Amino acid sequence: MREHKIEHITVGDIATNCWIYPFPESRAAGEGRAPRGFQNCAVIDPGDEAGRIIARLNELKLVPKYILLTHGHFDHIAALPALAAAWPEAIIAIHRGDEEYLGPGSYNVHVRSFSAAGGTAAYIDSLWEDMPPPGTTLEEGSAIGPFTVLHLPGHTRGSAGYWDKEANVLFSGDTLFRGDYGRTDLPGGDETQLFTSLRRLFSMDGEIMVLPGHGPVTVIGEEARRFKG
Repeated sequence: MREHKIEHITVGDIATNCWIYPFPESRAAGEGRAPRGFQNCAVIDPGDEAGRIIARLNELKLVPKYILLTHGHFDHIAALPALAAAWPEAIIAIHRGDEEYLGPGSYNVHVRSFSAAGGTAAYIDSLWEDMPPPGTTLEEGSAIGPFTVLHLPGHTRGSAGYWDKEANVLFSGDTLFRGDYGRTDLPGGDETQLFTSLRRLFSMDGEIMVLPGHGPVTVIGEEARRFKG
């Protein structure tokens, strides 16, 4: 946060936060140079409205080095096929616990999940493009770009947070929101696991800025106090 501006677009019918995280050149060693005049970045949770996301990236002269998914639910990945087509060298990353939401066979997984949420296959069909497979699957403690991966199961089996230790920023997906936390009643959800994941987050530095999958930005300390209250 102190080195660069994090961009944010709210997309789709469920108002998902798609985050665009530029990599300062001083921290991009080993990531490969972006084309002249452009800068590498990560796109986190491209949930819908691919045209808006692509237009914003082009306006900012940013090239996605990584497309990072906090989990596999459709409202967090619907724009992924278009972004992968626009930047085929971008590395698509998801925790291995949610890799079934990508690649061949993923349509049926999304229909089951969306139906459990009270939706219909018709909604998935209206937006569906074949999902690319992950370029890499992640584990607890994996390093990708400037991020350390935190496995935060509960909302889904493979829910993950992306923590930039140096910038003190955490992308929490649907595990933690401002004043709330993710639902656990969909396939792969587990309330006990989610509360364990929340307690883990609340034990971290209270100054960590949390950029969630929905809703406004918050900080760990503020959410820990709410949770205890």
